[in-house]
Amino acid sequence: MESLKKKFAAKALALYTEMRAINKEHGERKMDEVVLRQITGGARGIKMMLWETSQLDANEGIRFRGYSIPEIKKLLPSGPQGEPKPEGLFWLMLTGEIPTAEEVNDLTKDWQSRSDLPQQVMTSLDALPDDAHPMTQFTIGIMAMQSDSIFSRRYAEGMSKTDYWDACYEDSMNLIARLPRVAAYIYRRSFHGGDHIPADKSLDWAANFAHMLGNDDEDFRSLMRLYLTIHADHEGGNASAHTVNLVGSTLSDPYLSFSAGMNALAGPLHGLANQEVIKWIFEMIENLGTKTPTKEQIATYVQETLDAGKVIPGYGHAVLREPDPRFTAQRRFAEEYIKGSDLIETVWKIFDTVPPMLQALGKVKNPWPNVDAHSGALLVHYGIKEYSYYTVLFGVSRALGVLAAGIWSRALGMPLERPKSVTSDWIKAQLKDA
Repeated sequence: MESLKKKFAAKALALYTEMRAINKEHGERKMDEVVLRQITGGARGIKMMLWETSQLDANEGIRFRGYSIPEIKKLLPSGPQGEPKPEGLFWLMLTGEIPTAEEVNDLTKDWQSRSDLPQQVMTSLDALPDDAHPMTQFTIGIMAMQSDSIFSRRYAEGMSKTDYWDACYEDSMNLIARLPRVAAYIYRRSFHGGDHIPADKSLDWAANFAHMLGNDDEDFRSLMRLYLTIHADHEGGNASAHTVNLVGSTLSDPYLSFSAGMNALAGPLHGLANQEVIKWIFEMIENLGTKTPTKEQIATYVQETLDAGKVIPGYGHAVLREPDPRFTAQRRFAEEYIKGSDLIETVWKIFDTVPPMLQALGKVKNPWPNVDAHSGALLVHYGIKEYSYYTVLFGVSRALGVLAAGIWSRALGMPLERPKSVTSDWIKAQLKDA
């Protein structure tokens, strides 16, 4: 048994035992209160999930196992230019411990050994039109691997409940290992005429992904390490994570549940937002007729966007009440590695312009930029200009968090998710009786 799996097994058994005892003693204790706007407003803020891998703080942003983004950038084993390797974050989310460089290298080698794609993936993708949306291709590519599911096979054979986590772990490790190859295959077939680039198994997970996309610049490899780390998880209540958890709670295997989550990520109110941000910026530049707009010009365009009843993509967040630390991490990357980019400078001018305008409206709880406000400009700088592809990059990263959480759910024996729904008549009756 490899070191990560052995360490997880010990921690999972201990927490499983502890949580069983807590539930037995305190299972009927009231922990939260639901109000009407939560019932009618998308269940926002209702505490109803156990999610071990990360937690979102309204003021400090995402914390992975208690560590902030600046802390993981400092503590996790990194690539040559100091950006953390996503393998280290996966180890942290699964075990709660900062891994050593040796442990991260071992995990890289494990993923390399699992990364070859079955032929049916390429066959399935090649049957699609070249202009099929990359997220459509991504979910189909994931589903094309489902016939390899260890969980599905072992469940059909009569697997013990205590072994669910083991089969889920193996599927998740295989899926994570293969995702960069699936994603790179989609990119090259969609935008580079099917001129595919073979994997380089001497590289770490993120660097090899950068290589297969077609850019071996060391700065781009560093960006991919950072990008795939900071997008990896955002606690369990967001649409894609919740979907993976919901489908997984039915004991669908990780391929089925992750594919479902990626369909949620493809929505404009969720992961597709990173595509919408750069599209809006390009439209603004074209409308203004300059690649170097002033803050005054940007303010005018922003006001026209608001007056048209539209939102400013990349600004505002359902939970955060401060600038997204993931935005800040990307800005610091740009400040260090990218000089003289008109597009990057425009992103920063938008950051100076939009929040005060949104604050002046008096209706926006969070006027600050989220992660999507910066990521597209960085990708464009390094040649990934096809913004319809950006959510696929997001999806590859998000696999780390949601699949790690899925392994924990099976280890802790989490039940089928089944919230109670009510009708409008029930609501009116409750109000009448109050």
